[in-house]
Amino acid sequence: MRDEDDTAYGNGMPTNEPGTNGPDVNRADLNGADSGGDLRIGVVGVGERAALASHAHRPGAGSRVVACADPHPRGRQAAHALFGPEVPVHEGHSELLERGGVDAVMVFSPDHLHARCVLDALHAGVAVFVEKPLAVTTEDCDLILRTALETGSRLYVGHNLRHAPFVRRMRELVLDGAVGRVRAVWCRHFVGHGGDFYFKDWHAERRNTTSLLLQKGAHDLDVVHWLAGAPTRTVTAVGELAVYGGIPDRRDRSGERMKEWHDPDANWPPTSLTGLNPVVDVEDISMLHGRTRNGVLVSYQQCHFTPDYWRNYTVIGDHGRLENFGDLDGAVVKVWNSRRSGYRDDADLTVPVPRGEDMHGGADRLLVEEFLRFAAHGGPTETSPLAAREAVAAGHAAARSLRSGSVPVEVPPLPEELVSYYEEGQP
Repeated sequence: MRDEDDTAYGNGMPTNEPGTNGPDVNRADLNGADSGGDLRIGVVGVGERAALASHAHRPGAGSRVVACADPHPRGRQAAHALFGPEVPVHEGHSELLERGGVDAVMVFSPDHLHARCVLDALHAGVAVFVEKPLAVTTEDCDLILRTALETGSRLYVGHNLRHAPFVRRMRELVLDGAVGRVRAVWCRHFVGHGGDFYFKDWHAERRNTTSLLLQKGAHDLDVVHWLAGAPTRTVTAVGELAVYGGIPDRRDRSGERMKEWHDPDANWPPTSLTGLNPVVDVEDISMLHGRTRNGVLVSYQQCHFTPDYWRNYTVIGDHGRLENFGDLDGAVVKVWNSRRSGYRDDADLTVPVPRGEDMHGGADRLLVEEFLRFAAHGGPTETSPLAAREAVAAGHAAARSLRSGSVPVEVPPLPEELVSYYEEGQP
């Protein structure tokens, strides 16, 4: 296995600055399609996150959504609202793929359905965008990676935080040597709306997510690995269902959408939540400690009943420390690297985070633009299926650790054949 020079984690500078556009998409570059046409996109699962695909629906300008798949009437309504009443909506992804006429699919189905949808699309020979996490087990991730290699179909995972302005500023500072050699990366994730977002629907069940340390943590573990320069190889973890497991008010919300039950001004304190999913068996607070392949110590803490909602990363090197304060508009990254002191609000360097348009500081739009370029032309990307697998593998190992008395668990490495293929950009 490679070390700190991994393409997915290492020292190459970012290829696209936030706010820039990727190259225009020409469908002639994909699967021998006719010159001059739009890249034809199929959308699988038209729930809350499917709005991301609206960035790919640009009829006449390079790409358009031409078909959707969702078994629920609400999904069909949402598809027509997002992409137009003329867009056909199939019962399932198999029917969409069998009908043909798509060059790429974007998969937004519930997490435990990712693997089947992605595998079928790869075998169908279309490019695939799959929302994070890649899958809910390490084994399914590895099967997907091998299938993409064997079929030659292009695989892209929606880790939008790699395009988030505050994360990019932090990574640039690390690569510039602002804190010296990285020795530790910590992340605290305060999931203030976690009760509404993750405990009132399918997310609350282990069978669908494995754990929120994997499902929600996949974002942050990918960033931790990116900042550390290598993936985690040994983890221990603790966790509890400390608050939401004791709330008896439950109901089936399978016919509802999250925005119908989420009220940011209500449901405080967390013990006052009502209408939780009938089954709640994932932890609402959990903590991971680990060591990466290049010896960096990492820590990730996640809590779903805090009053505030944001992420805080700290990177400690042998010549300083940096930390983000806020993660959207108005955020800054502070660096202390000149001398010893008590706490100083006037850090040695304060870097404002650029204000981004659209969701997540503009990261969603940049993510989709990168996928469209990759689907049509191939080439290097900021996101990495290899890194996406490592984030899931770390979360999966941590779930096993916390449910078995916090015993250390080794994260299984990938075969060199797969590592090389994805480091080279899926040639």
